[in-house]
Amino acid sequence: MIKSLRNTLLLVACALLLAACGGGPAPRIADEPVAPLEGPVVDKRWNLLLMGTNERLEMPERPHFVIDSNGRVSGSDGCNRLTGRAALGENNRIAFSDLATTRRACPQADDAQRVTGMMERAYRYLIDHDRLVFFGPDQRVLGGWQRAN
Repeated sequence: MIKSLRNTLLLVACALLLAACGGGPAPRIADEPVAPLEGPVVDKRWNLLLMGTNERLEMPERPHFVIDSNGRVSGSDGCNRLTGRAALGENNRIAFSDLATTRRACPQADDAQRVTGMMERAYRYLIDHDRLVFFGPDQRVLGGWQRAN
């Protein structure tokens, strides 16, 4: 019985050792080379027009963002500087990730968080002339942006 227990423990220890040697952190997608982003959303400044379908926000600074061809996002949530990543896909699919903002004191901090939240929930977009509309996964309108001249 002791020999059987010892063999079982030895087998478990060997399995754990092999598992530890074979594992490692998964490669990060951001480190892989990607094709430059292209399209009507890229390399243009978009200023917030509406939250939802009809709500206009009064902010210290106009919320805006730019997506560059490397997928980097920069802009403002109306109070704070905004940075992150964006991915574009088929059928006007859009996804923002790693959004981060500065933390300046602002009386409209709740509205600024709503702007960032809208971007984080964006699933698809539609462009009509100089207007960009974000839709959520449920196809509800999240908000609208206007291309700056």
